Amino acid sequence: MSKQLPLAAMDACCSPLVRAPLTQEQAVELSRLFKAMADPVRLRLLSLIASHAGGEVCVCDLTDAFDLTGPTISHHLKVLRESGLITGERRGTWVYYRVHPEVLARLSAVLTPEGSEVETASSAK
Repeated sequence: MSKQLPLAAMDACCSPLVRAPLTQEQAVELSRLFKAMADPVRLRLLSLIASHAGGEVCVCDLTDAFDLTGPTISHHLKVLRESGLITGERRGTWVYYRVHPEVLARLSAVLTPEGSEVETASSAK
């Protein structure tokens, strides 16, 4: 004789959507941004840029933070730039990189449940 488990109410497991899920086009676009950040060096570069005052930093301050060649850093910055996560502006002999905060906010919003507050690593301590 098999033991039957009690049935739960049908509506107990299915909560309603509180916002529209991503469309196919949005998922493709956002996956391109996440793919650009998926490399540890690029993620650190993005973090370093965003961590500076105003979200802007000279490339000379970025290259010293890594044990990588200049061309390798340039390649990673190019990937971030082409994805739309950062922009670069030449000033004399140096290039200054700046994050696009609206793009980062959009990425964050996709991963944050509706109605919840975002807790940063520093506020969780």
